[in-house]
Formats: sequence, structure tokens, C-alpha cells
Amino acid sequence: MNSDFSIAIDNQKIATITWNCEKKSMNVLSFEALETLEKLIDQVIEDENITACILTSGKKDFAAGMDLNVLAQLKQSAGENPAEGVFNGVMKMHSVLRKIELAGMDPKTKKGGKPVVSVLPGTALGIGLEIPLSTHRIFAANNSKAKIGLPEILVGLFPGAGGTTRLVRKLGAMAASTYLLEGKTVAPNKAQAAGIIDQVDEDPMKAAREWVLNATEGDLVKPWDQKGYKIPGGTPYTPNGFMTFVGASAMINGKTQGAFPAAKALLSAVYEGALVPFDLALKVEARWFTNVIMNPSSSAMIRSLFINKSALEKGAVRPKDIDDQSVKKLGVLGAGMMGAGIALVSAQAGIEVVLIDQTQEAADKGKNFAEKHLDKGIKLGKTSQEQKESVLSNILPTSDLQLLSKVDLIVEAVFEDPKIKAEITQKVEGIIPKNCIFASNTSTLPITDLAKASSQPNQFIGIHFFSPVEKMRLVEIIRGKETNNTAVAKALDFVRQIRKTPIVVNDARFFYANRCIIPYINEGIRMVAEGIPPAMINNAAQMLGFPVGPIQLVDETSIDLGAKIARATKAAMGKDYPDDTVDEVIFWMEENGRLGRKSKAGFFDYDDKGKRTGYWQGLKDKYPYSKKQPSLQDVQHRLMFVQVLEAVRALEEGVLMDIREGDVGAILGWGFAPWSGGPLSWLDILGTAYAAERCKELSSDYGTRFEPPALLLEMSKTGEEFYTRFGHS
Repeated sequence: MNSDFSIAIDNQKIATITWNCEKKSMNVLSFEALETLEKLIDQVIEDENITACILTSGKKDFAAGMDLNVLAQLKQSAGENPAEGVFNGVMKMHSVLRKIELAGMDPKTKKGGKPVVSVLPGTALGIGLEIPLSTHRIFAANNSKAKIGLPEILVGLFPGAGGTTRLVRKLGAMAASTYLLEGKTVAPNKAQAAGIIDQVDEDPMKAAREWVLNATEGDLVKPWDQKGYKIPGGTPYTPNGFMTFVGASAMINGKTQGAFPAAKALLSAVYEGALVPFDLALKVEARWFTNVIMNPSSSAMIRSLFINKSALEKGAVRPKDIDDQSVKKLGVLGAGMMGAGIALVSAQAGIEVVLIDQTQEAADKGKNFAEKHLDKGIKLGKTSQEQKESVLSNILPTSDLQLLSKVDLIVEAVFEDPKIKAEITQKVEGIIPKNCIFASNTSTLPITDLAKASSQPNQFIGIHFFSPVEKMRLVEIIRGKETNNTAVAKALDFVRQIRKTPIVVNDARFFYANRCIIPYINEGIRMVAEGIPPAMINNAAQMLGFPVGPIQLVDETSIDLGAKIARATKAAMGKDYPDDTVDEVIFWMEENGRLGRKSKAGFFDYDDKGKRTGYWQGLKDKYPYSKKQPSLQDVQHRLMFVQVLEAVRALEEGVLMDIREGDVGAILGWGFAPWSGGPLSWLDILGTAYAAERCKELSSDYGTRFEPPALLLEMSKTGEEFYTRFGHS
């Protein structure tokens, strides 16, 4: 018998079932553990010496959710009918949770049940909230650090163990949508205010015991099991409900553009479930959940955004033979937008930061950025005054380089100019300790070249943050030709401290992320020059799940920056430079002073507040729309493949050292179609044989940049998958 759940019965005949997964920091549910839980619930119902039951955790938190590997096993173990295996497994979960909910009641009269409540000492997510939702009352500790919610949508799923059906019936579709469709998690007091849980208490076990000893039979019957129950806000065919569901459909399609299967399936489960009795609604939920699990998008998202992301955050690619390299004191060179953001996230992690700029005024401005950010957090209830003071006390703004004498990591975030970077590197190296690791936050300049200015190139590394630093989850670590394992371990441990996700790549032009992003932007601009409407280009990208289209992205990042990168790249590549058509558009825009959002004039027109008001008419005058327009699929495939092929080349050339980093980095770094699981996962979904053939067609129609790399061609001959060849079991 699985030991994740255990039972103890006290002298008041109250049974306490404790969830405590051995050798795991958080409780996660497996099917073996579910069987144990069912047997213990049977014991509670059948044993006359038990009058009530409290379900709680032996850890500081209640549970983190389902073991997502289990869902993959359900598919595999079902043999020729994986959908049936998944559906049966999900229905098994429903039957156990329904057994908890009815707790021995007479099916018709709903009398004779025993009170079963849950006590949440801390965080309860996913199945860790779905189980409590099936109990008769949920008590939570007054723990401000705890998170309560159903975040499944964020990894390409939706709550499939009754969470969707119960939350909609408890709150109504409109109120439940924030938690189901956005995966919002909240502290216990907010969860109680929303009606998700019932009671927050300093001593929730004591409160739970008092409640079960005094509960009446009527207290145990859920609203949806009572006669005359109506869903709050109405069902789809009531006046109020009709407006809710029409609005929900518009909202989902507006936000997802139809690119995310889980959101659509969730709405279908809610809509159809609202039209039928509760037990049938659970079956509807299970069918839609199975539909999502069987979609290859779901498997790819789970693998990239849950399994692989977690592995990278736990040090999957960290050199094993290096002691802990946690940062105690950090030096940040440059207090501009990037430097200020790096200082903020480091100080929030409890790291002491020396924030350097040329003048005290400039350094103070960098610290002021942190103060403004924290003040916003206080207004939103995310930060307290004490936390603000603690974070700010960790940042020392100064122009005095001598204050770097005791730092153990430097992050240089000065202007993107090799001469300026070389100058500051040499100045600082005379002051910092000999064993201090020096990192550059460059986004495009080769690390091996920058390291030439250092007397210790083996301790020189790239740590590329994405903008805005405080929001972006990814950090790209670049290993130069001479960078040693200690520097890599130091960078990885630092990224872990600031709670971001790292990828480690070998040094090459544009590293990995920009190597893929720049062709995406360039392809969009190239299409403008061909006479394809920019609205079609941007919308095609957003229909693929990209947060912004390439034309909007270049406006956001600034057109003169694009021109600067183009000139530097052309100077470095000479005759091999492939983007003259793109440059023609970019340089023309630059000459016309249309530099993007920052100048309130770019591919878009802007109002005085910097809000986009529409596409600039001058663009159409210069590049009239072509009479013959390509298909939507052609536009989308051009935008996808131009990035994906760079990811393959990066893997082929050894810039990417781990396939997981290629996919996780793409989604977190620049929002690459999250539903696909990342560029290499997308090729596996398409099939390498089809992908190679499609690339040949695109190459023939649009140019040699779409020629399939040798690695893809080789794999296409047998239909080999990237995760079969390069994956990690």
C-alpha cells in the first residue's frame, strides 16, 4: 500500500488523513496514492468508530498538484487506445473525489453522511485544490506566503479532476473564469473573499475539529446536490448566462486567437457541463480533459513548461563537480534600464548590490527605479513597506569603483560598445577580488571577443537578461571559448537565487535567442517590402500564439536599434550578409525619423500618450500592397520556420548544448508559440519528414534561408524525432 497517505483516529472518533509524500518537498498525487486515499476514505465511511474526517498535509504546504508524468504514463499504458486509458484514469479521480463529497450519504435523501473537511497549512494548487473542493468545508492557515489556485492552464491543461465543474458551480462562470482561464493564484484571505475556500484561521486544525463535531447533515450537502440549485450567474440559456458565455467565448478567442487548445476545451467543458446534472458534468469535463491530453500540443507544453523548465531551474545543466557558488555581494556596472532591473531582482533575492554609474546622480536614478517598482507593488498589495525597505537597503548606488573590492560577481550592463566594455572591464579588474566572476549583459556582442579585455578570460562569461528584467523569466548564460566551469556554476547559481530560468549556450553571433528573434523580425519586414499588408503579418503571428507580431515588435524595440545591429552584422559578415532587402526598409524608416514607439512614429502612428492609433499610411505609399497575396499558411510558415531552422542550426553547431534549453528558452525568452512546446517540439509535432519537405517548398518560393539544415534532412529520411534523438529521460 502506498504510504503517501496515512490515517490516525483520536478519542473523539475524528480520523485525520495526512498527505505526506516521502523524499519530496511538496506533495504530488500519483494513481497509487489515489488508491490509498480511496481505501482510507472507505474506512472513514464504513467504520462506526469514526464520526468525521480531516484531510491535511504533513508538510508546510498542502500540495503542488498532479504528478504530470503520470498523465503521460496513462497514455502509454493503454496500448492501442490511449484516449480510453486517459479517460478511465480521469474518471477514477472523479469517482474518488465524489466519494469524499458524498461521504456515505444516501444517494436520494442525501442523509447519513459523515463530515469530511480539509485543512490547508500552506499552498494548494491544481489537484491540491481539487481534492479540498470535494470536501465539505475548506480551512486554511493564515499564511500570506501560501498560494491557492488552479494554474493548469499555464502548462497547456485545465483542471480535470472536478476543479472546473465545482468552481463554476460554486462561484458561477464569470467569477470562476479568472482562476480557470488565467490560472490566477491568490493568498488564503483572498481565496476566502472570492468564495474558493471557506475559512482562514490562525489554528485551522482547531477550527476544523470544532466544525466537524458540530456539523449537521444539512451542512454536508453541497449546493449542487440540493433540490432547486441554480448556477450563480445563470446557465447558457438564461438571460444573464447567455451574456456571460457569449462574452467568455469572445474573450478567449480574442486573447488566444484560437492557438491554445486548452482554453477552448475548458470553455467547452464549462458550457456543456452547465447544461447537465452535476455527475454528467464531471463526465463532460473528463472527456474534454482527455481531448486536451491527446493533443500533441498539451504533451509538448507540459514537457517544456513543467518538466524541462523545472529541471533547468534545479540545475540540470550545472557542472556537477563545483561547490555552491551562491552570490553574496554583486556589483552591477551601469544603472540604466537593464542595470537598474538587475539590481532590483538581485536585491529582492536578498543579495547585497553595489550599483555603479559614472555619476552619483545616475546611480541614484537606478536605485530610484527599484523604489518606484516597489511602491507599485505596495499599491497592488504584492509588497509590504517592510519588504520595500529591506530590498532598498540591499542596493548601494555609487560612482566609486573602490566599493567593488569585496564583490564575488560582476554584471556589466554598460552601453553596447566593445570599446566602452573593454575599458570598464580593465578598470574594474584592478579592484575586484581575484576569484570574482565577471559577466557581461550583452545581447549581441560575442563573449569570447569581450573576454580579450580581461586578464582572466576563464572567469569571463555572458549573462544576458531580457527586457524588462523584472518581468522576463529567462536568463541566457553564454559560455566563451575560455570560460571555465566555476564561472558557469556561478552564473547558474545566481540565476537560481533570483528565481529565473537559465539556459546555457556556447558563444556565437547573437547567441541563441537573438539568433532566432532577428530573423523573425526580418521576415516580417521582408514581407512588407513584398507588398504584404503589415496587419496580415502581425495578425498571422498572433494567431500562432506570439505575444506580438514582428512589425509591432520592431516598433517596440526601436527601429534605429535594428539599423545599428544590421550595420554591425553587415560589417562582420561582408558578402555573406543576407538581409539587404530588410535594410532598405529599416534604413528608409530611420531616415524619415520613424524610430518606433519611443519617437511616437514607426510602422504605426501613435497619439501623444504613445498609444498605437493604426498603421502608418506612408508605409503603404512606399510599399503598395501586391495584387497577389500569399495564403495565411504561407505567411505563418515563413514566420515559424525562419526561427525554427535557426534553432536547428544552433543545435547542429553546438551553440545549443541541450534540446530542453532550446525549447524552454524560446518560449520564455521571446514568447515563441507556447502551445507548440518550442521550436524543436514543433518540428516533432509536424514530423521531420513533412518539415523538411515544407522547407524545400518555402526555399523554392521565398529564398535559400529556408533550406533545411543537414541535421533536419538526415532525420527526415527516417522520420526521426528530436526528442527521441536528443531528449532526456
